[in-house]
Amino acid sequence: MFVTPAYAQAAGGGGVGGLEAFLPLILIFVVFYFLLIRPQQKKMKDHKAMLGAIRRGDKVVTGGGIVGTVTKVIDDHEVVVEIADEVKVRVQRHLISAVISKTEPVKADNKPGDSKTPEGDGSKKPEGGIGGFLGGLFGGKK
Repeated sequence: MFVTPAYAQAAGGGGVGGLEAFLPLILIFVVFYFLLIRPQQKKMKDHKAMLGAIRRGDKVVTGGGIVGTVTKVIDDHEVVVEIADEVKVRVQRHLISAVISKTEPVKADNKPGDSKTPEGDGSKKPEGGIGGFLGGLFGGKK
């Protein structure tokens, strides 16, 4: 007799609609895309471009932390890296983590003494930029 029957109340008009329920999930996905997914894709694209540009003479760091110089590019998947004097190892290209220093590309059409190069015409042209000690600090040309 002390227990009273409980009646279910009718649902009120405060229900959330379809799009409004998914709006927080959509916003979270957008934030994740711009903060995590997009930068990671850019990093992977840059790394792939760096691996494609590896050539003989480049100084590289492998995934294990070994520093060496590329002596031969075998194919798209392997390179030969010299890690000490006369010590060469074959390394898979995708395991190279960084290129420390790049070699300059060979320019076959500009030779010393050619009229296209400044040293070939016999005149000494002054270089622009800051020189001396301050130039070294602020990135000026020497």
